[in-house]
Amino acid sequence: METNTPRRAICLLSGGLDSSTSLAIAKQQGYACYCLAFDYGQRHVVELNSARKVAAALGAEEFRVAKIDLRVFGGSALTGEMDVPKDRAEHEMGAGIPVTYVPARNTIFLAFALAYAEVSGAADIFIGVNSIDYSGYPDCRPEFIAAFENMANLATKAGVEGTSKFHIHTPLSKMNKADIVRAAASLGVDLSLTHSCYDPGDDGAPCGSCDACILRAKGFEEAGLADPVLNRK
Repeated sequence: METNTPRRAICLLSGGLDSSTSLAIAKQQGYACYCLAFDYGQRHVVELNSARKVAAALGAEEFRVAKIDLRVFGGSALTGEMDVPKDRAEHEMGAGIPVTYVPARNTIFLAFALAYAEVSGAADIFIGVNSIDYSGYPDCRPEFIAAFENMANLATKAGVEGTSKFHIHTPLSKMNKADIVRAAASLGVDLSLTHSCYDPGDDGAPCGSCDACILRAKGFEEAGLADPVLNRK
C-alpha cells in the first residue's frame, strides 16, 4: 500500500501574483500539483507564458492549457472591444463591478478544474481568489466558492458515489495584496515570472495604470519590496 504518495490537487494558474502564490501554498502543504490555465480569448495571452514558467519553476507535476473562446459572448474589456479602465482610485475600484469582469469566468474555470479533478483522482482544487484587495468581481467572494463546492459534491459521479469529497481551497481569501506579496516571497516564488496587467504592451510590459497594475504596485509598496517585473528586460 502506497502511504507516502502525495495527494493530488488541481491548481488554477493564470500566471499572476495571486494564482502563483496559491500554487506555492499548495506545494508547501504537500500536494502534487496539476496546473490548469486557460486560453479563453483574453487580450493578454502573455499570461499563459508566465503561467507555464511559474508551473515549471514551482515543480508542478503537469501543466495544461484549456482552449475556450469567451469572445463569443463578449461583455468584458478582456474579451471584447471595450477599453480597459486606467488610473482609477482605490475607492472607485470598490464601487461596483468593473468592465474587466468576464461573465461567469470563475464558474467556468472551476467547472473545468472539477472535471480535471474527477478524471485524475484529485479531490482538492486551489484557486487564488481574494476578496480584500481586488477589483470587485462577484465570483471571488467566499459565498460563491462555498456554493460551488456544494454543487461539486452534488453534480459529479465521484461526489455522488462517495469516492471523493471535493474541496475548493482559497488560501488567499483573507489576505490583502501586501500579505500575498510577503507570502510569495517567503515561499520562494520567482515573482519576476508573474504577470498581472490587464492591458500589456506588445512586448508584454505592464501598462502600470490598470486596476491590476495599481493593486499589484500597492501590494509591493506596502510589503516593502521591489517588484521585479518592473525591472524585467
